[in-house]
Amino acid sequence: MWTFIIRRILIMIPQIFVLSVVIFFLAQLMPGDALTGLIDPNAGPEVQAQQRERLGLNDPWYIQYFNWITNAVQGDFGQSFRYKMDVTALISDRIWNTVWLSVMTLFFTYLLAIPLGIISGRYNDTMLDRAITGYTYLGFAAPLFIFALLMVFVFGFNLGWFPTSGSVQPGLTPGTFDYFISKVYHLILPSLSMALITTVSTVQYLRSEIIDTKHKEFILTARSKGASESRVYNRHIFRNSLLPIAAFFGYEITGLIGGTIFIENIFSYPGMGQLFLSSITQRDTTVVATLVLLYGMAAILGALMSDIILSIVDPRIRIK
Repeated sequence: MWTFIIRRILIMIPQIFVLSVVIFFLAQLMPGDALTGLIDPNAGPEVQAQQRERLGLNDPWYIQYFNWITNAVQGDFGQSFRYKMDVTALISDRIWNTVWLSVMTLFFTYLLAIPLGIISGRYNDTMLDRAITGYTYLGFAAPLFIFALLMVFVFGFNLGWFPTSGSVQPGLTPGTFDYFISKVYHLILPSLSMALITTVSTVQYLRSEIIDTKHKEFILTARSKGASESRVYNRHIFRNSLLPIAAFFGYEITGLIGGTIFIENIFSYPGMGQLFLSSITQRDTTVVATLVLLYGMAAILGALMSDIILSIVDPRIRIK
């Protein structure tokens, strides 16, 4: 087990290295550079040349990359052109909002997906199964941002059940119970909007696994030995059908990356996704490069988590 985990971690190192190189070159291709926004645009050529030399922008690309990645490892990602502050401090103010949004979305996703998948798989080809399957088809077809806008319009503006912007009610003191409740209240609508779309793939996976598993030979053997139907489903079918769902958990985290970017902007939720899009429009290359690096590392860690979870729940497929 530990050999497998160490091997997968070692594989991550070149992946992160290649990712950082690609991000560095893409950042170099964006309009502007580290000097943009830091000095008066009316400054003379001599002043600009001195600043470019001070920031190392005249160095060869490999020296610039080495300096950038060395500082990044130490937690120094440079300075934002737009906000005039360290990127590390800027992201640290928003990262926990995105983390809590992702956690709440995962909670709603599995809260809805597992019961729906179990019902649809156990009672397949019934009217109930057709209704659940129709919901999944609709979820696959509906763009996330269109569905989120509809949720805002219905439950935010028309019914007024949930707030449509922000992460907490202004004026509350951090650390108090009211502050916590307000945080959760502001999370419900955006996380539920995203979960109702991300749920559909998990429902389809679970339904297919249950239908496939309940026709296998060991299930027929269990029934022939007189095992009750509830025991067959609880001890054999559900247990084996949940294996791919457990492995899919890490990839769910990866899928949330793209979803939170749209959701945070639609709900004006102050997280990394909103910062990412605003930084692109403002050409804040330092922030964009940092966020892309963090998102890429999250995707790599999500794949690692899926492999580890699958190797734990099903040791037969563990790589020695």
